[in-house]
Amino acid sequence: MSHNIKELKQQFLEYIEIEKGRSVKTVENYDRYLVRFLDYSKVKSPSQITASVIREYRLWLNRQVGARARSAYDRGNTLKKKTQNYYLIALRAFLKYLAKQNILTVSPEHIELAKTGERHLDLITKEELTALLKAPKGDDLRSLRDKAILELLFSTGLRVSELCSLTRDINLNADEFSIRGKGDKVRVVFLSDEAKHALKKYLNKRTDLDCEALFVKVPGVDRKMDQERGLTTRSIERIIKEYAIKAGISKKVTPHIIRHCFATDLLGNGADLRSVQMLLGHANISTTQVYTHVTDSELKRIHKQFHNKK
Repeated sequence: MSHNIKELKQQFLEYIEIEKGRSVKTVENYDRYLVRFLDYSKVKSPSQITASVIREYRLWLNRQVGARARSAYDRGNTLKKKTQNYYLIALRAFLKYLAKQNILTVSPEHIELAKTGERHLDLITKEELTALLKAPKGDDLRSLRDKAILELLFSTGLRVSELCSLTRDINLNADEFSIRGKGDKVRVVFLSDEAKHALKKYLNKRTDLDCEALFVKVPGVDRKMDQERGLTTRSIERIIKEYAIKAGISKKVTPHIIRHCFATDLLGNGADLRSVQMLLGHANISTTQVYTHVTDSELKRIHKQFHNKK
């Protein structure tokens, strides 16, 4: 096997795509992260990757400022710790691959991830969620579609990309359906009565027969009516932002915020963490545990409000 670092990088990317089943987007991200390391370090072979090189790279990453990549940085601030970790995770995975191939290089154990602050969820209240779900009014196709989108998101906790992948052959006689999500994993999600009712009204209003997408653009209403009639993730984000404003919600509301509401609603009503993990499609339960901090803080508020009142 060649020990040329660029050839090994390419073999590693093919390995995680084929053997590990990573998505094309993940492979592209890993490629970008590793290219940045190689551009910085100038190493030509794995043996040149040392603990000293990694330490210097981490210092360099930590000092990068916003002008170089707006999507990853806050303007004028250094690279976020969470974003630094994306680069380090990719490099560590690459080193693990090299070790598996018995290629001499530094141990991946030399890479420790940067400590990040506790994740903060800027959730909307139950009252705001109710107002959001009621915001689409009317029996026109667009209003019925948008109502169905909101109800389906809250009923299932779907990611916006998963929502956009749905087709109109969804079985509304059942209370559940399977979805292929992140990491190509399949899970079951469940429909509330409200979601089923909203979907039935929307689909009954549809007259087009040539588009398989469940949620489609409405002629004369949605912009960019091109050959791709199914709604994109960006379209869904714009729709939710519009209804959040109509509902009088001042916070930023996204499809992911509704997913957060789905999780905290379940936990707040007594669901166990493992079940919520499965419903969300999280690979690790630690990802789901962030929602327990939200419910814990709510319990703290209730305790402070009602305990030991004179």
